[in-house]
Amino acid sequence: MERHAQAVGKIATAVRGFFERREAYRIFHGSTNSTRPRPRGGVVDISSLSNVLSVDRSARTALVEPNVPMDRLVEATLKHGLVPPVVMEFPGITAGGGYAGTAGESSSFRHGFFDDTINYVEMVLGNGEVVKASRTEREDLFRGAAGAVGTLGVTTMMELQLIQARKFVKTTYHRTSSIAEAVARVKAETKNPENDYVDGILFSKDHGVIVTGTMTDEKPADKPVQTFSRAKDPWFYLHVQDQTKALPSAGPTVENSAPAGSVVDYVPLGEYLFRYDRAGFWVGAQGWKYFKFVPFNKFTRWFLDDFIHTRMMYRALHASGESARFVVQDLSLPYDNAEAFVNYTADEFNIWPLWLCPLKHTVQPTFHPHTGITERSADGTKDEPAQMLNIGLWGWGPEDFEEFVVKNRGLEDKLEELGGRKWLYAHTYYPEDKFWKVYDRPHYDALREKYHATTLPNVYDKVKIDVEANRLNRQKLRQSAKGKWPVGGFYGILKSIQSKDYLLHRNAEWKYKGERN
Repeated sequence: MERHAQAVGKIATAVRGFFERREAYRIFHGSTNSTRPRPRGGVVDISSLSNVLSVDRSARTALVEPNVPMDRLVEATLKHGLVPPVVMEFPGITAGGGYAGTAGESSSFRHGFFDDTINYVEMVLGNGEVVKASRTEREDLFRGAAGAVGTLGVTTMMELQLIQARKFVKTTYHRTSSIAEAVARVKAETKNPENDYVDGILFSKDHGVIVTGTMTDEKPADKPVQTFSRAKDPWFYLHVQDQTKALPSAGPTVENSAPAGSVVDYVPLGEYLFRYDRAGFWVGAQGWKYFKFVPFNKFTRWFLDDFIHTRMMYRALHASGESARFVVQDLSLPYDNAEAFVNYTADEFNIWPLWLCPLKHTVQPTFHPHTGITERSADGTKDEPAQMLNIGLWGWGPEDFEEFVVKNRGLEDKLEELGGRKWLYAHTYYPEDKFWKVYDRPHYDALREKYHATTLPNVYDKVKIDVEANRLNRQKLRQSAKGKWPVGGFYGILKSIQSKDYLLHRNAEWKYKGERN
C-alpha cells in the first residue's frame, strides 16, 4: 500500500497543478477499448496503477487499482476460490474502465452493472484532493462518477465484492426461431433462479440462441470439457451457431421449453468468462472481409489466431484508422420495444449477429442506460425499475462518410423514439442540446461544482463526435498511403505486433489446464 500511496500522491500533485493553472488535461491509462477519437492536451499518467493490492477471502473483497485488466483480476481472485460477480467479457477491459464507463454483462440481470459490485472508490478530485466515496460516504459522488467517463475525478483504487467461484459453467444454448421468441426467452430466463448468466445471439431474424449459464463443480463423466481459448478451439459464436442451426425451437418460455431445442456444454469458469475474447464476439470476422482474398476457414482462423484476440484487434483497429467507419454501439431498450428496434437495425444496417444482454436498472440519475419504466416486484409489494435489454450492434458502417453520420444519427433518433439509451463508450452524434435533454445536466453540473471538477471536460465534451473534424480526418486518410487498401490494414497489424499483446493471451493463467475435449 505504500507504493500505491506514493503513486497517488504524485497523481494528486499533477492534478492540483493543472487545477491551479486552469489547464485542461486527459488521463493516460495505457490502453483503451473505446472507438472514440483520442483527445489532445495535457496528460496525467496513471498507467502505473495496475495492481491487485489484496484479496480478502473471508470478507470476499479485493482491493484493486483502476488499470487492472479483467484477466489479471480473475486470475488473482480464482487463487482464493473467488470471482467478481460481473466480469467484462474482454480480458483487457480494466476495473477503472468498468466504473467510469458502463459495463453490463451476462450476469448483470442479477448483480447490476460492474459499479454495483463496488463497495467504495478512492478518487483524486479535480483540485487534487484525495477522497473516498461509497454508498455511505459521498454517495452522490460515488454514484455520479459511475458511468461519467472520468469527468468528476480520477479513480485510483476500489474495493470490489467477490462471490464463490466454481469449476465449470453449465452452459445451455436454447434455440429460438423469431426475434419475438428470442426476446421473450431472454426475459423468462432472467427469472429462473438457477441461472447465474444469461445472454443471447441473434444470427438472423429466424435463428436466435439464448445462452444460460449455471456455475457448478460437477460435470457428468460422459460430457467433455468445452474450451474456447486455444488457437484450435472454435470461436464461441461459431460454435453456438453450429450447435443450434439444426435444432427446433426451444420456445419462448422456460416452463414450456422443448428439450430437443437445447444443447449443453460444460465450460471451465475462466473459459466461459472470456469466451468472446477470440474474435471480439464476432467483430474479428470483419478482418476477413477487409482483406477480401483471405479465405475464412478453420485453417486461417488457427493460423491468424494471435491477431483476433481483443487486445490485438483494438490495437490494429485504432492504428489502421478504420475505427472511424466502424459501427460499435450498445443500446438498451424496454423489452416491449426490442423487436421493433432489431427490425429497424436489420433494415438500416443489415449487421448480423446481434448480441442480447438483459440488464438490471441502477439508481438514478445516471449516465448508465435506463428506461424509466417500472414493474411490480416479484413478491407483489412494490413497484421497481423494470429490467431492460441491451442490443449490441457491431460491424462495418457505410463507407461514405456523410451516409455514415446520417445512419448513426438516425440510430440515436430511433433509440430515443423507442425509449432506449446508449452506451457512451462509442461514437455519439447527439447535438449538445439534444444530449442534455437525454441526461440530467443540472444534477451533473452541481456535482462538478461541488467536487471541483469544472476544469475537467464534461461528459458531452468527451463522448461527442466532432463531425467536421472527422470529415477532414477521413479526407486526409484517404489521401495518405495508409488510406489505400490494404495498406491501413497491414499497418494496423504491424502496430499490434509491435505491442507484443499476443504474449498476454498466450501466457494467460485463466486458461483451462485440465482434461480437454
